[in-house]
Amino acid sequence: MLTAFARAFKTPDLRKKLLFTLGIVVIYRLGAHIPIPGVDYSNVQTCMDQASSNTGLFGLVNMFSGGALLQITVFALGIMPYITASIILQLLTVVIPRLEALKKEGQAGTAKITQYTRYLTVALAILQGTGLVATARTGALFQGCPVASQIVPDQSIFITITMVITMTAGTCVMMWLGELITDRGIGNGMSILMFISIAATFPSALWAIKQQGSLADGWIEFGTVILVGLVMVGLVVFVEQAQRRIPVQYAKRMIGRRSYGGTSTYIPLKVNQAGVIPVIFASSLLYIPALVAQFAGGDSSWKVWIDDHLTKGNHPIYIVTYFLLIVFFAFFYVAISFNPEEVADNMKKYGGFIPGIRAGRPTAEYLSYVLNRITWPGSLYLGLIALVPTMALVGFGANQNFPFGGTSILIIVGVGLETVKQIESQLQQRNYEGFLR
Repeated sequence: MLTAFARAFKTPDLRKKLLFTLGIVVIYRLGAHIPIPGVDYSNVQTCMDQASSNTGLFGLVNMFSGGALLQITVFALGIMPYITASIILQLLTVVIPRLEALKKEGQAGTAKITQYTRYLTVALAILQGTGLVATARTGALFQGCPVASQIVPDQSIFITITMVITMTAGTCVMMWLGELITDRGIGNGMSILMFISIAATFPSALWAIKQQGSLADGWIEFGTVILVGLVMVGLVVFVEQAQRRIPVQYAKRMIGRRSYGGTSTYIPLKVNQAGVIPVIFASSLLYIPALVAQFAGGDSSWKVWIDDHLTKGNHPIYIVTYFLLIVFFAFFYVAISFNPEEVADNMKKYGGFIPGIRAGRPTAEYLSYVLNRITWPGSLYLGLIALVPTMALVGFGANQNFPFGGTSILIIVGVGLETVKQIESQLQQRNYEGFLR
């Protein structure tokens, strides 16, 4: 693999793409440490030191921002507004006929949907930025910190608007940087930025586990977590690459004097067809009641129940609810993203058929049957992977920043595999030996 890296940097255009991507990553990480105007940075650091092992309700967004959310920097919102906007547009494409027609128009329709995604990203960034500023002003961003309410000393309207505009502009810059990587670098730009954001939190999380450990000054716990992480990565790679290949044959057709078709191919159905989307959906849905309870005044019975059962990640009700939501959203997302009837119609139109299955409706029913069967192990796998940090919290007393598990490991492995495949294809085009032999 090191030889392949050397050959990649020896190829002029590939080296240029890799260096360009690294340059954008450096700019992104610098922006994640530039505080916005109106924030007392010394108080932020004081609260960060006290809350290093507990990010509370904002843990998911803080992870996607590379730790920039709790530091209230220019890139505090991270790419969560863009991810949310992309998911919303993808769901609306199934519901709204106009968006579905745009999707079928090819490149022009995709460009239009991308433009809608950008507009929605800006609107969500304004909404989330306003919420973050309001949370920081009330001191709810760092619960238990004595100077939490002094993070934003000047609470005038002008300063508030300036903070929201700055964070919204930061999100727009991140979106632009991601598109630059996609056009002129290696890999999908937004995925690369997501990868960097999550990977940036690993060193501090691992060091916190070492400091909190008691066996051999924490080195045994540190080594155990590293070992568990390697096993987790191997498991995730194995399942993410697993697929059910349904054979498809195309009948021969004579058009003029030429013969077309007569080939055999397959439909690859991945075991984890939904990717990481069900975990994000389930996490976001569970944050809503906890967030409402956090801003609700008084000590009503429902607020106390939510605080006791849905806020603490180690409570049995939270664990069961989280797991069931992930399984539900896995089936839900697969149902809206893969249409067996459309696939069956396209196969019938071009003379394709599955051996032993009649074309048309029987093919659609067969595809639905296979998809449901492989979605069960995929959804259970997603639920178990997502609960690894919770199990570490319950069983080993590790902090909530346990890095190897849940959304982080799924995104890290998925983006890493895709990027390696793109570099591999670039090397193979130049008759060089790639990463995979």
